[in-house]
Amino acid sequence: MEKRGTISAPMAKLFFRYAAMNAGKSTALLQVAHNYEERGHRVRLYTAAVDDRYGHGLVTSRLGPQREAQEFTSETDFLTDHQADAGVACILIDEAQFLSKVQVWALHELAHLRHVPVICYGLRTDFQGELFPGSAALLGLADEMDEMRTICDCGRRATMNMRVDANNRKVTEGAQVEIGGNARYRAVCGRCFRS
Repeated sequence: MEKRGTISAPMAKLFFRYAAMNAGKSTALLQVAHNYEERGHRVRLYTAAVDDRYGHGLVTSRLGPQREAQEFTSETDFLTDHQADAGVACILIDEAQFLSKVQVWALHELAHLRHVPVICYGLRTDFQGELFPGSAALLGLADEMDEMRTICDCGRRATMNMRVDANNRKVTEGAQVEIGGNARYRAVCGRCFRS
C-alpha cells in the first residue's frame, strides 16, 4: 500500500497492438518511436529476422518510411539485451506474432519489474484463422490490447488474413509462416474469409 505523500515509479505496461495485414502497424510503430525521440528519449526497435520483405533489420511502412531495427529470432534474449543497454525509455517490436511464449514472458518482466514500456505490433492470426504463438502469449499477458482497423475489399472491417495463390485464389493449406505482401495475402472480413 502506498503511503500518503510518497511518489511511486510510473507503471510501465506490455501493450499488444494487433490487426490484419495492411492496417498501418509498422507506420504506427515508427510514429511512436519518433514521438519518444522528439522528446529526448531513447527507444529500441526490434523486427523479426524471418521477415525479409524489405531487407534485413528494417521496420518498413508501406507508405515509404523505414528505419533500422535490431532483428530478433527465437534465440533473442530481451532481458540480456536490456541489461546491456539500460538507458532505453521504450521497447518497440514489429512483427510480434513471431515472438515465442518465453520471449513474451521476458517482455512482461521488462515492463513490470524493470519499468520499461514494451509496445508490440503484429498479426493476431494466420491465414487459417489460427493464433500465432507470440500473439497467443500476448493476448494472455498484455496489459493493454488495441485492435488497429483496416477494411476488406467489400468495405467491412477486415479482421482476417487470407493467403492467395498466383491466380488470386484462397489458399487453405501450408506452413503457418510464409512471408509475403500484397501478392500473397489479403486483409479480409470474416464473411469474405469464409466464402
